[in-house]
Amino acid sequence: MAKAKKEKKVFVLDTSVIIYSHDSIMNFAEHDVAIPITVLEELDQFKKGNDTKNFEAREFIRMIDKLAEGRSLSEWIPLNGKSKGVFKVLMPSKESVESDHIFLEDIPDHKILGSAVQLQKELKDKTVILVTKDINLRLKAKSCGLRSEDYQTGKVKNVSDLHSGKLQLETVTTETINKLYDTYHCEVADIMGKKKPMNNTFYILKSNKNSALGFYNAITNQVDKVEKKSAYGIMPKNAEQAFAIHVLLNPEIKLMTLQGVAGTGKTLIALASALEQRKDFKQIFLARPIVPLSNKDIGYLPGDIKSKLNPYMEPLWDNLKYIQHQFQEHEREFLNITDMVNKEKLTIQPLAYIRGRSLSNIYFIVDEAQNLTPHEVKTIITRAGENTKIVFTGDVNQIDTPYLDSQSNGLSYLIDRVKGHELYAHVTLEKGERSELANLANDVL
Repeated sequence: MAKAKKEKKVFVLDTSVIIYSHDSIMNFAEHDVAIPITVLEELDQFKKGNDTKNFEAREFIRMIDKLAEGRSLSEWIPLNGKSKGVFKVLMPSKESVESDHIFLEDIPDHKILGSAVQLQKELKDKTVILVTKDINLRLKAKSCGLRSEDYQTGKVKNVSDLHSGKLQLETVTTETINKLYDTYHCEVADIMGKKKPMNNTFYILKSNKNSALGFYNAITNQVDKVEKKSAYGIMPKNAEQAFAIHVLLNPEIKLMTLQGVAGTGKTLIALASALEQRKDFKQIFLARPIVPLSNKDIGYLPGDIKSKLNPYMEPLWDNLKYIQHQFQEHEREFLNITDMVNKEKLTIQPLAYIRGRSLSNIYFIVDEAQNLTPHEVKTIITRAGENTKIVFTGDVNQIDTPYLDSQSNGLSYLIDRVKGHELYAHVTLEKGERSELANLANDVL
């Protein structure tokens, strides 16, 4: 029996998809892709600058220029690669479409939507789908009877099942836990039996008499005992924080992610652990992406560039001051932090200032990583040189940018893709430790 012919689709891409991933046009299998001319107009505005969206715009323009060499973009052009479809640029139609009467405001989104609606009228034998990261534009498309989808490449399927970095085992023997306390190590088989554990996984081990915290060391192939060690005066307040500090202080782990809601101590213990190892690295970098307030560029804020950036960097300075004030002003630990800041051995700056640099012999903490795209996360990691450790912290459910969500942000993508690698470890922090009032807000409000 002959196989049913697969339905041929035409995907119309919105600007938000292009600036999320410049090679998105190549990720629609054998189906065709259409780019409204309005998208190219918007990309022209994005092409200048040093932000990731500017890079994505420039790369896409170069890619289209190469694909269309010697051809007209108003005609269907083959996409390079096996089993790929064709693409074209959609020019404005002289005919009025239904969306023109529904959405009277003359904005780029409505022009893109109108192009997609018009294409569906022209290609009655194919299904036209508008692909956009803009939720509201997807709703508008569906209200016009047009299929619309989010860009799926790189999305994590189920965030609720995202790797947590730890397991709780309640069937461990008392003898095994005693051995772990006595020798600080035990065999994997004593805990897991014949089952192979995931690299760098943490364990809460319980028997009917005692309990312990363990860590599967991928290099030694043993389970190590995890102790509650302090990092530059900061003591862990729960098992997850103890797990995090254990890995943050481990020189064999070069990449780490810390995920958790506000107040769980992600940034605090990452910074404290970096300070604890200050002599092992040339510099400590703390960075975070700039998410403009009320969707306005930082140019709207008064003052010079330093004044504009201070509101975004203040949470990092707050954590540094908290660690510093664990000590008296005359104590060496207090003075060390002041000295490191003055000599720029410890620097706090926006992530845009880090891009393009070679990160060698650096302890690099990236805060609010859930506001990065997968491509941005990849770009940061590929800058790592010798003796560099990178720590990403954030909350995958607290997205501040309009075109990312819990499934498509860079932090979720990184946790899902790199889990199990021997150079990587992850811990999900669950218990808020900032204050009882902060816990009330997280739990009730």
